Amino acid sequence: MSTREAARARANNQRAAQYTEIWVTGRSEDLAMMIDVASRTGRLVYVSAPHPMGGGDPRHRRYLRLRTS
Repeated sequence: MSTREAARARANNQRAAQYTEIWVTGRSEDLAMMIDVASRTGRLVYVSAPHPMGGGDPRHRRYLRLRTS
């Protein structure tokens, strides 16, 4: 691996390590509170639209991307 390739790989790993991506499941009220807190602290990067769990389950699922630092 050349020096340039090694530097590029290291930079890509550092960029990837800056975020955490998770799926959260819960009641709409609980998810709204969690998203509000993440937004106020500046950690929230992206949040998906709510996806119902289905099958009569009242919970929703959302995808979050958060800054780690």
